Amino acid sequence: MGIVNIDDDLHDQIRKASTVGCRSINSQAAFWVKMGMLSEMHPTLTFNEIVAREMRAAGVEIPPLRVAAA
Repeated sequence: MGIVNIDDDLHDQIRKASTVGCRSINSQAAFWVKMGMLSEMHPTLTFNEIVAREMRAAGVEIPPLRVAAA
């Protein structure tokens, strides 16, 4: 594990976002780095498509959404 220097404002944003996502600050930063890397590698995919692919790759079964009757 290494040390990464980041701007104080970015660190503050990571800290805030980590509370929303129930992640540690390090986990939030790692999530953003991974999602950024995957976004650069797959520029035609949306964020939601990338998350769905990662979930499937991890073995998470994503049930189809059902539309409620009006």
